[in-house]
Amino acid sequence: MPPKHQRPYLPFGDLKTAPWYGKNILSVGQFGRSDLEYCFSVAHEMRIMVERVGTFDLLKGKILANLFYEPSTRTQASFMAAMQRLGGAVIPISEVHYSSVAKGESLPDTVRTLGCYADVIVIRHPEVGSAALAAQHAQKPVINAGDGVGEHPTQALLDTFTIREELRRLDNLNVTMLGDLKFGRTVHSLARLLARFSGIRLNYVSPEELGMPRDVMDEVSAGKIPQRVETRLDDVLPETDVLYVTRVQKERFEKAADYEKVKDAYVITAETMKAARKDMIVMHPLPRVNEISMDFDSDPRAAYFRQMEYGLYVRMALLAMVLGKA
Repeated sequence: MPPKHQRPYLPFGDLKTAPWYGKNILSVGQFGRSDLEYCFSVAHEMRIMVERVGTFDLLKGKILANLFYEPSTRTQASFMAAMQRLGGAVIPISEVHYSSVAKGESLPDTVRTLGCYADVIVIRHPEVGSAALAAQHAQKPVINAGDGVGEHPTQALLDTFTIREELRRLDNLNVTMLGDLKFGRTVHSLARLLARFSGIRLNYVSPEELGMPRDVMDEVSAGKIPQRVETRLDDVLPETDVLYVTRVQKERFEKAADYEKVKDAYVITAETMKAARKDMIVMHPLPRVNEISMDFDSDPRAAYFRQMEYGLYVRMALLAMVLGKA
């Protein structure tokens, strides 16, 4: 991979015949390895351009509708920032209980309406399959920003891009996913994406009741990717290149007692990380509660806030791709 900032700019402009123009982004299953390399090349150029000039008018005159049925800070803000960095405008809809949804409007009718005003729609919804349903009825491209416990494809893309930028490779990696692997849609999507690369080994560390779903493991197995299931982090940490920590999500539990039993199963501290390699990284999709101690934040291996910045560049790339500007 070429050194940082030494690649020429990509030829941004009107590319209506580009492969992603007008397409929906609903699942990581849409991305083959060549698609990922293309997306990450565009994201890398976006990073260079933001660092050099801040904002530019690539999407001037374009409008994004940000439709969020669930609370969000990072995803919602990063899509808004991405569109504004590219010179476009945003219709933010984050309090749907104050909108026509509260009057009983269906999701298909909502996205049809927004398609009259916007050029692209980003949606987060609590139900699995909601983004696909929206895409069936929208006249404009739909980007899935999380559908319940299903997928979160743009998070998986930014996670993979983070690994690429931090470790300078995506092959021959030992990746450990820790915490809530049952309800954590970020790890579901990331495991599927990493299966596109060679020499990947995946470790799943969680309480037994929060293990990686069988369907995800079966899909990864089809790619001949070794998978290891553990309940103790100590068993895999010394050989780990990427430690991906997830929050135990209280909102996904029906019984408070079930949450209380597992919420502090794993806590990453500076002491914990003494057993880890010096050239590895720790990631987290955020928000965190107490699964990573703040005393680790100053460690160079703590990549989770840099991860959020990489998310801006990936979402800029995706918006440019679906709107025919990359």
